[in-house]
Amino acid sequence: MPDTIEPTEGAQPAEQPRVRISSPASLLAVIPPLLGFEPSEPSLVVIGTETSRAEVQITIRFDIPEARLAATVAGDAIGYLADNCITTAAVVGYGPDCLVDPVAGEVLRRFPKAGITLVEVLRAKDHRYWSYVCTNPGCCPPEGTPFDAKAHPAAAKFASKPVLASRAALAQTIAPVTGEEAAAMVRADRRAEARARRLIREAGNHTGRKARRRALHAPGLLAVAEAITIYREGRRFTSRDAAAWLALVLGELPVRDDAWARMDPDHNEAHRRLWTEATRLARPGYAAAPAALLAFTAWQSGNGALANVAIDRALTDQPDYSMARLLRQALDSGAPPSMARLPMTPEDVAASYNAQYSEEEDGDAESGRQTGHDADDEQAAGLLS
Repeated sequence: MPDTIEPTEGAQPAEQPRVRISSPASLLAVIPPLLGFEPSEPSLVVIGTETSRAEVQITIRFDIPEARLAATVAGDAIGYLADNCITTAAVVGYGPDCLVDPVAGEVLRRFPKAGITLVEVLRAKDHRYWSYVCTNPGCCPPEGTPFDAKAHPAAAKFASKPVLASRAALAQTIAPVTGEEAAAMVRADRRAEARARRLIREAGNHTGRKARRRALHAPGLLAVAEAITIYREGRRFTSRDAAAWLALVLGELPVRDDAWARMDPDHNEAHRRLWTEATRLARPGYAAAPAALLAFTAWQSGNGALANVAIDRALTDQPDYSMARLLRQALDSGAPPSMARLPMTPEDVAASYNAQYSEEEDGDAESGRQTGHDADDEQAAGLLS
């Protein structure tokens, strides 16, 4: 996928209202709440629907950076729909005709050849829409048809779901804290780091990575368990020290993977609150793990937009962070939320790492066997396999 095209996809979670697209206005009304933000211009939104009743199954958004990339955008959209076994779709291009028309033309030409039935293809700009499939000037005049997406009855079904002004506004909801709150987190990080150094000194006759692992493993698992319990009970961090310590111990991959394996989708809302707050409070160098965990929980609930901005935050903090890169690959491939499952239990994770560390201590690491970062990457990949 070209770097100039950024998809954000979100399948409609089971707890959301069931929406039926019955008109261009209803289509335009449901797109912002399905995405979680107002589509920016220029962009293309593709809604995959269930064939018989036109109920929304998946929503995908692409930037349209240049008209010359029209065929690429259309081809990527076809790929996403095919990967999710969607054969009926509605498409809306947001922006000026000079950018939307070429993409709409490719959609009209290529979707039917790919076996995808188009129920509607629109261009929307300045609260007016134009249809590419309707040629009747009585209902689709050349000057466009006015619409108010927020006033449409279909939008009312999502009244409890906030719609942000843009994708940038969504990213801002997990941006690092600033001002006095940031200063407080710097102080909390220093205390957490001092605590870690003390535990490492007390770990015994081990040095480097092995000492850190031994010293922080049990306290890290305890911090994860406590944080998950607090948020599942509807509470939140009561101190910045707790947030700083959690971010630090999540830097240990066995601790992070234990948290990953506990992301039961039945508690998705609580987990989203936990990792959103942990990501916001995390200082540079500590944000990758909570942001990646937030991305996974967002993917579980079908919130592809939040998942992608969380991955962005993780990779900004650590560009080579394996979990974030694996999640990006999954989302870029169009993998549906049903794929965000937990193939390993916390017990499985513990057993896997114990076996790996036992081999290292037996001297296998020195004989050239896979250890360290490569093995950690493999462990992360196992949770997505």
